[in-house]
Amino acid sequence: MIELALTAFANFFITIDPIGVVPFYVALTAGSSREARRAVALKSVLIAGIILLVFTVIGQPLLHYLGISLPAFRIAGGVLLLILAVEMVVAKEGGIRAPTPSEKEDVAQRRPDVAVFPLAIPLIAGPGAIASTILLQAQSAGEPLAQLVTAGVMIGVLVLVAICFLAADLIMAALGLTGVHVLSRVLGIILAALAVNNIVEGLRLSFPNLGG
Repeated sequence: MIELALTAFANFFITIDPIGVVPFYVALTAGSSREARRAVALKSVLIAGIILLVFTVIGQPLLHYLGISLPAFRIAGGVLLLILAVEMVVAKEGGIRAPTPSEKEDVAQRRPDVAVFPLAIPLIAGPGAIASTILLQAQSAGEPLAQLVTAGVMIGVLVLVAICFLAADLIMAALGLTGVHVLSRVLGIILAALAVNNIVEGLRLSFPNLGG
């Protein structure tokens, strides 16, 4: 269980990136009062948690209903995580980890609730985090305790996000934008390795003869 918890923590910590989302939170709440920023921080994490918990429950049945095998999802999820890792390493904002330019323009024009978009989705509960949630739960199919551990770790990482948001000023003062980007790049390299491992394992399970 310890190994499972560590694997889950690595996946969620890297895909959600609690420290990496802090600059977005600071920018989106600039000019707001301390109480308003606190409300946005807690609301965004709560909404993201609900989204990820929903996929924790429906993820495996959804794969079964759609006829998607676990090896196939491991390959697809691995590719998605690899794209996310590349975005993190090259510090490129794409539609996986951050809003696209057209989405940003829509936000500027309509002024929606930033706690929902883009903070909860896609910055916290983005495609990478959702893919990790479904993948980890599917790998523990038939093991309720293991699935509870995975869900618990996910909630723990979300609590870290809330803490980072509430301590955003201290984090930015200590690390600066450059420090945050360096950390994200390092995490991106680790995520790339995890993504490739998922792809390789998915291929091995899909084509047993490839393993010799």
